[in-house]
Amino acid sequence: MSNSIAAVDSLLESIQKPEGWTGLTDEYTGQDLVLTKEELDVVRRVIQGGITDEQYDPYQDQVEYFSGVLEQMPLSSAPEPKRRFIPSKYEAKMVMKIVRAIREGRIIPKKAETSNTPVFFDIWADDAPQRPNHVMHIPAPKLLLPTHDESYNPPAEYLPTEEKRLAWKEMDPEDREQDYLPQKYSSLRLVPGYVPFLNEKFERCLDLYLAPRVRRKKLNIDPESLVPKLPSPKDLRPFPTRCSTTYKGHDGRVRSISCDPSGIWLATGGDDGTVRIWEIITGRELWKWTSPTSSEGDAVNAVEWSPVKDSKILAVAAGDNAYIIIPPVFHKEDEAVAREIACAGRNVPPPEKKRKSPTATWVNPTTKQDMEGLCAIINTGRVIKQIAWHRRGDYFSTVAPGGSSSTVFIHQLSKYQSQAPFRKSKGPIQKVAFHPIKPYIYVATQRNIRIYNLAKQELIKNLQCGVRWISSLDIHIGGDNVVVGSYDKRLVWFDTDLSTKPYKSLRYHQRAIRDVQYHKGGLPLFCSASDDGSIHVFHGMVYNDLMENPLIVPLKKLIGHDVVESLGVLSIDWHPKQPWLFSAGADGMGRLWVH
Repeated sequence: MSNSIAAVDSLLESIQKPEGWTGLTDEYTGQDLVLTKEELDVVRRVIQGGITDEQYDPYQDQVEYFSGVLEQMPLSSAPEPKRRFIPSKYEAKMVMKIVRAIREGRIIPKKAETSNTPVFFDIWADDAPQRPNHVMHIPAPKLLLPTHDESYNPPAEYLPTEEKRLAWKEMDPEDREQDYLPQKYSSLRLVPGYVPFLNEKFERCLDLYLAPRVRRKKLNIDPESLVPKLPSPKDLRPFPTRCSTTYKGHDGRVRSISCDPSGIWLATGGDDGTVRIWEIITGRELWKWTSPTSSEGDAVNAVEWSPVKDSKILAVAAGDNAYIIIPPVFHKEDEAVAREIACAGRNVPPPEKKRKSPTATWVNPTTKQDMEGLCAIINTGRVIKQIAWHRRGDYFSTVAPGGSSSTVFIHQLSKYQSQAPFRKSKGPIQKVAFHPIKPYIYVATQRNIRIYNLAKQELIKNLQCGVRWISSLDIHIGGDNVVVGSYDKRLVWFDTDLSTKPYKSLRYHQRAIRDVQYHKGGLPLFCSASDDGSIHVFHGMVYNDLMENPLIVPLKKLIGHDVVESLGVLSIDWHPKQPWLFSAGADGMGRLWVH
């Protein structure tokens, strides 16, 4: 017997077993069940009581999910009960005050109107029945009208089949499309009570308990109604839309441009130290004047025509000098009248100095300079950046930005005298402008505009611009509105009768604003020029009715000047009669924009 067993064992060992052989047979296919090495390894781990995943480390470091510090946490997140609320002592005093007044008869509470007549109303009406208008009243949500399957005797097509009934019962309550199954009863008295009635009432009471005690009215407002309805630019014509004429001749930047009151001549000044007079329509250069200090590198920073039509006087700022010039482009009679006005103060003796104050020096030109049209030279000792004329043409101011008392000078042409009106300034002065009607002067510092009465010598208003650095300002011909430009790309409109704060703040430019101008001829137009090489034209209507606010509408963006060394359009000016606009830029060009 032992020999036969040994023979069987040797026979089994001689049989070549396939890799992964288990000795088991697949009951579906009848073939030997073969396992891979990974599966055999998993079986071995299961038999040995180990972990099936070889990469799992049962002895890895513990992750501290909690800090280990004992925190005082509530046992429940339910809202605090009302019995824990601390009553307000102030409200208790007010309640006792009312109770005392009722007892003394000073307050007679209204008696509720009782009526035995029943009140009937349609519960399915669109309008809910009238309720007392009380703060604590919260109306219940309006129920939808009942459908056919909610009837106690619905039609047969609304009744579910047995399969649908079983499927509905097996579904979770939150997955059901409806909370009930339609049922059919032969009579209304056989209808049982509504099972989830108490549950729904409890949820309703819970909603009321947790609802806020504030009644908020929902406003149904159309968003388009909030946007102001502005007129179309087509209805606000004329305004400049295209470039008609170019004035080319300067070497370098053209820093200033000005149109004379007659609307025939145009003056420009630039970095090449020259002043050029152009014919507006043809664009032809008629006369060129070179600054005596141009060899020293002084540029012409400002040119400004006198606002009086018959004066024909041009004020020029180059370096620390201001020049009074009469260009020889007019008729001899007009030139003689202008020269008589410009040279009237030569023979006036200088005033006696009562106290030491900064002043400017008036110098008569040489014979050669006089023949070239130069009438007077005014030295201020500081580089002049702006010239502003008074409406009568006898006074003009010069601005040399800085913090000293000699920043602003007011010069009188008929007496050849100058004075510094400000001993101290509330910051570096940037620009000045004269009021077109009243004896006021507007002084723009870095962030504010101060309005002074020259006759009374007192401060009237201080306009708070809300910008970082003011670059330019201009006053409307009516005198009550001011537009301000800044280096931080903001255009600010002031209505001085309304407030000392901006009425409108616009931001259309991508870079610093260099100049802003109102139309001096009465047309409702104003514009702004920027270093991004563009000019924005706006419609600015100021009404005579003080109760009506000004109307501001953007009209056109004029693009034509090139940006050179991060500088674009440096100066702009309007034609005194036509809706034409003149511009000067860092590309050395002057342009005329027409409608």
